[in-house]
Amino acid sequence: MKRVVAALTAVLALLAALPARGQPYPNKPIRIVVPFAAGGTSDILARAIGPRITEVWNQPVIVENRTGANGNVGADFVAKSAPDGYTMLLSDVGALSINPSVYPDMPFDPAKDFSPVVMVSYSPHVLAVHPSVPVANVKELIAYAKANPGKLNFANSGTGGAPHLAGVEFAARTGVQWAYIPYKGGSAAVTDVIAGNANVLFNGMLATYPSVKGGRLKGLAVSSAQRVPSAPELPTVAETLPGFETGSYQGVLAAAGTPRAIVTRLNAELGRILNTNDMKEFLAKQGTEVRAGSPETLGAFIGNEKARWAKVVKEAGIKAD
Repeated sequence: MKRVVAALTAVLALLAALPARGQPYPNKPIRIVVPFAAGGTSDILARAIGPRITEVWNQPVIVENRTGANGNVGADFVAKSAPDGYTMLLSDVGALSINPSVYPDMPFDPAKDFSPVVMVSYSPHVLAVHPSVPVANVKELIAYAKANPGKLNFANSGTGGAPHLAGVEFAARTGVQWAYIPYKGGSAAVTDVIAGNANVLFNGMLATYPSVKGGRLKGLAVSSAQRVPSAPELPTVAETLPGFETGSYQGVLAAAGTPRAIVTRLNAELGRILNTNDMKEFLAKQGTEVRAGSPETLGAFIGNEKARWAKVVKEAGIKAD
């Protein structure tokens, strides 16, 4: 009899822990998957947004780093998750747009396997070098790299990622030659340049500028069209190479088939969080601009970026290792 009572008690406890049928969304913990290592732009944003969601919805938000294949591993996990709004991807959308041109056997289709939720932000790339590199600006970097072909190693967040292609585009326009070293995320690339194991990089400003301010990296320029108010000392690459503009665009996506009502609610709440004065101020101080918009705007952006970078990837002959 005691065993029966114990078993019944366990079953009742399990049922009590399950969300009630018909209970409005959200009614259980939410997971934000970051497909890159901790400390990068996507990770910083996820950990800034997560607590705000908890404050409003009174549900725990778990940030989970699932790394590999320049974001493909984490993105594939979300693409194949239940379309219920409880598992979301926060990623550099450049990876989603570029990877189909770099990886011959993608495990998912970025255009079909996700429900776009909201664009989060734009962070220009910082062009930075190790302090030992004897240059002070973009022109000097070009001259030094040309005088020493192959001497500089370019660190990037992963083969085919937006920072990698920024380096490829820069090299193509200037005629410099450097070796590309892929890392498992932007934070690892930054760390290795700081350590002197690589010499130069483009990387998202949100994750890179603190190291420039701290003197661990020498900042040469930003990749935005205009100078960034929070870093007025950094010129734009475009001041030397007219029209050069790259950056880290971050977005939130859910699995395809997520009910429209849930996507709409997520879009509205995340947009509200991103546009609060303190969040905008936090991001602006680090050179990052809030770009919250409609789900359709994010979907269209991913499609447009795919077409843009497919040409660069093809001309450069970039393929995943």
